[in-house]
Amino acid sequence: MAIDLELAPKEKRQPGEPCCEPVVYPDVERRGAERMAVVAKALGDPIRLQLVDVLRKHAGKVCVCELTPLFDVGQPTVSHHLKVLRDAGIVDSERRGLWAYYYVLPDALEELTRWLS
Repeated sequence: MAIDLELAPKEKRQPGEPCCEPVVYPDVERRGAERMAVVAKALGDPIRLQLVDVLRKHAGKVCVCELTPLFDVGQPTVSHHLKVLRDAGIVDSERRGLWAYYYVLPDALEELTRWLS
């Protein structure tokens, strides 16, 4: 099915004048978009995504020593990934002696989940 489009000749616009109006505007405000970008970036690594998956399935707090054997990387690397998740506000931790116990923050992914759905 062919659609006839009316074409207009190009016209030079004045400096600073926009070329056209936006078709749609974002629903997400800048601050919300920045927050979701931090979360999305933190989840953009396969190990971090798997860590969140394990932590959200667990009923309580999980020791880093229980998480390390799940991955083909050392404990310092797992701890680094957990720090990135913690800095993004997705997980939190509690120290007990030498060990840190991690858990997913209940509302951490709510905003991103609402936007994605």
